[in-house]
Amino acid sequence: MTVEITSHEELRELLGAPVPRALAKERPVLHPRDRDWLAASPFCLVATAGADGSCDVSPKGDPPGFALVLDERTIAIPERPGNRRADGYRNILDNPHVGLIFLIPGRTDTLRINGRARLVRDAPWFDDMVVKGHRPVLAVVVEIEQIFYHCAKAFLRSQLWQPESWQPDVLPSRARLVKEVEYPAADLADLERHYGPDYATTIYT
Repeated sequence: MTVEITSHEELRELLGAPVPRALAKERPVLHPRDRDWLAASPFCLVATAGADGSCDVSPKGDPPGFALVLDERTIAIPERPGNRRADGYRNILDNPHVGLIFLIPGRTDTLRINGRARLVRDAPWFDDMVVKGHRPVLAVVVEIEQIFYHCAKAFLRSQLWQPESWQPDVLPSRARLVKEVEYPAADLADLERHYGPDYATTIYT
């Protein structure tokens, strides 16, 4: 029998109360160590929700420090060429609330930022976001409302950074997944060429 949780009270009774330190660690502004973390992070996840409640989580990655600190309450994340679906960006236009998780490879703790986002198509600081000669076409500007560090337990349980636990070949290659799941009519050889060694040379174009 499936037993569903249907109230905040039931949830709290089941999980218990958070320890005071977990509640008190939230901050509304960047600490100098937060700036250090952002300067070292090459990857983050951006969570958004549309006006109808539909959700999206998009990965963003660039050289460490790609998230530009504009002031103690504001950061900016550049857009790079992708699939042009713009799911998260469309959500931001309808609902500005975003949640970010910044990772540092090998670290089991993470930096979390919640706030309100807006899309900017140009600003003087875009020049500071140029990578390999490519200037972003837009940036997500996030006004920080909450910032705090998240504990290591999920990463320790998953053994995410332990190479001996990795199984990258447990599934077919990206080219074969595209052939099997997305475009059965595509030529596999063409897909393997597209997703082959030269793929990394086109990530900024």
